Amino acid sequence: MNFLGVSSREEITKLQENGLKRIIDYVYNKNAIYRNKFEHVGLKPSDIKGLKDLEKLPFTTKQDLRDSYPFKMSCVTKENILRVHMSSGTTGSPVLHPYTRADIDQWSTIMARCLYAAGVRGNDVLQITPSFGLFNGGFGFHYGAERLGCMTVPAGAGNTKRQIKLIEDFGTTSLGSVASYAIRIMEIAKEEGKDFPTLKRGIFGAETFSDGLRRKIEDSLDIESYDIYGMTETGGIGCGIDCSYHDGIHIWEDHYILEIIDPKTGESLSEGEEGEVVLTSFTREALPVIRFRTGDIGSIIEDKCECGMPYRKISKIKGRVDDLLIIKGVNVYPSEIEHLLCNIPGIGNNYQIFVKENNGFHDLMIQVEGDISSIEIKKRIKENFLITPEVQVLPKGSIPRNEGKAIRIIKDKNI
Repeated sequence: MNFLGVSSREEITKLQENGLKRIIDYVYNKNAIYRNKFEHVGLKPSDIKGLKDLEKLPFTTKQDLRDSYPFKMSCVTKENILRVHMSSGTTGSPVLHPYTRADIDQWSTIMARCLYAAGVRGNDVLQITPSFGLFNGGFGFHYGAERLGCMTVPAGAGNTKRQIKLIEDFGTTSLGSVASYAIRIMEIAKEEGKDFPTLKRGIFGAETFSDGLRRKIEDSLDIESYDIYGMTETGGIGCGIDCSYHDGIHIWEDHYILEIIDPKTGESLSEGEEGEVVLTSFTREALPVIRFRTGDIGSIIEDKCECGMPYRKISKIKGRVDDLLIIKGVNVYPSEIEHLLCNIPGIGNNYQIFVKENNGFHDLMIQVEGDISSIEIKKRIKENFLITPEVQVLPKGSIPRNEGKAIRIIKDKNI
């Protein structure tokens, strides 16, 4: 089976040209919200003749999906929905994504491709640590592994000591996880004097993690790590992954149309320019998204990848549009701070950044665990970012651990 899909840019362009025209006609006729959005800007499906017309289409936002909860943006009847997944609703209604049988098949295909690109084969053992629930991560890994034909260990979230025992008992070769939970496994394994000779790779998603943190995980667990990309709004984890060259994330462009836009103006940017990632899913059935503004910051990498796959890459996600901190006039993303912290000897694996907005700017306080002077950390941060935040160095174990995605940024705290 050809898990990697098409073999040329020409094939991709043809699929996208036809797919865009088809999906615009489909959503226009199947969903009143999309139809109203298009009519509001004076568009009909016949106006979209190919990729050159993509910029005529209105954006879809997370707020659109929240406002349409639960099924107002679905293009199929409730009787045709086999599954729902959703993201957190901590700031209002959750974002829900419905799946038909065809959508689950599409998801299985792209997740199997992600695993294959990461080196997973039929004789591997994949341990899945994201939860099997409304969050989509666990099921995404599961569907991909089943399509690929490898053995799965559907461990789900939490109980780290049991996770370690399962790795040992079943000879786990591949770990599906969020990066921060891999850190937790790493900590407990070190405390218990464990190592994992069978473990070859980790496939990490759901959160931004720096190259510094990546190296710590790889060195400690003696694995190669892969950065998998995706979100509830686009149908779940699996829109793309980095290959063995680890120089950007390949987006599966036979399923998604990729753009980078200026997050302030909405203007399309050229390859190499940094902006907001926008995706159009043209092979989804229940809820295709048209020009979905992901909120993720990255750029399209121009150079063809040495791995030979024809899919373009985006740079490693730098952060979220709303993650950008302005500290005394200096723009900095938390991931940049994390990368620096991971390269300072004496700092442990856990940190938190407390942010308080003050008249459009931010005050910052950083907590780390480790055996190092806060003065040294402040010095290194000032050398790199020209800012001097408050820094607290705490004993090991002081910062709360999570069984899933770590809470790194805490806003509006009195500092």
